[in-house]
Amino acid sequence: MSTVERVPTQWEVLDERFRAVRGDHVVQRLFDGGRWLEGPAYSPAWRCLLFSDIPNDRVLRWDEVSGRCDVFQTPAGYANGRTLDRRGRVVTCEHGPRRVTRTEPDGSQTVVADRWRGKRFNSPNDVVETADGSLWFTDPSYGIDSDYEGHRAEPELDGCHVYRCSPDGRVDRVADDFQRPNGLAFSADERRLYIVDTQRRHLRHFDVGPDWALRDRGVLADCDAGSFDGIRLDSAGRLWVAAHDGVHCLDQDGTMLGKLRLPEICSNLTFGGRKRNVLFVTATTSVYSLALNVTGAGPTGG
Repeated sequence: MSTVERVPTQWEVLDERFRAVRGDHVVQRLFDGGRWLEGPAYSPAWRCLLFSDIPNDRVLRWDEVSGRCDVFQTPAGYANGRTLDRRGRVVTCEHGPRRVTRTEPDGSQTVVADRWRGKRFNSPNDVVETADGSLWFTDPSYGIDSDYEGHRAEPELDGCHVYRCSPDGRVDRVADDFQRPNGLAFSADERRLYIVDTQRRHLRHFDVGPDWALRDRGVLADCDAGSFDGIRLDSAGRLWVAAHDGVHCLDQDGTMLGKLRLPEICSNLTFGGRKRNVLFVTATTSVYSLALNVTGAGPTGG
């Protein structure tokens, strides 16, 4: 089905540098039948956007050519965040089975990680890949807190942490002082990692060492509208972050440049389109898109 419609575009310019970034383009609502939408990932090969409708336990597929939006998978393990790896395979965080999976070219699924030191994860939330093929993901407890986004259960781990799964399958805990780690993204050179802590309503940044060790640089930005959630970078290193009043655009030093205000709480975002200049945003019930004057960063940043 197709529900594409125009939405009034509301920009809030807080820094003059934002004017050249935002352009004067029209926001479109591509889909509006969800309950809590998440995990947008754009496939250049398929020219489509995959995204999750977590409480309805389904994955949807919006086709860029036809404009149709159809159910891609259901049940879907209460899927949340996802990314496409460098071979075009879909890597998905699943709340239900509490794991990270990879969909192979033949449609089969491979479990990438479901435990750390023998204990089940809480509910993997968002995931990115680095150039060496490692997968980094956050593990808050939203999928086991209730039956709304997964299955209520007692946690087996001692908190909500961030993990790295190397290409050989080894899982390491890389950060253990978050309350609810959520969206994450690397800079294009992979020397900086950004991670949202939704519970604390802020965004932190880390230096990444040659052995993938992280050095905490502290809080980069606090959210002034609810909480931050998903995050992506553009090709100039600016950060685009989902928040309760829309999408916030930050400079690399944390300066708020401006906002794209949307009528729903925003959960996540990604860059796509043939030129990687289309911003796709998942919100409470809807998916929005907007062509920008900038392009998304490489695979790990958007």
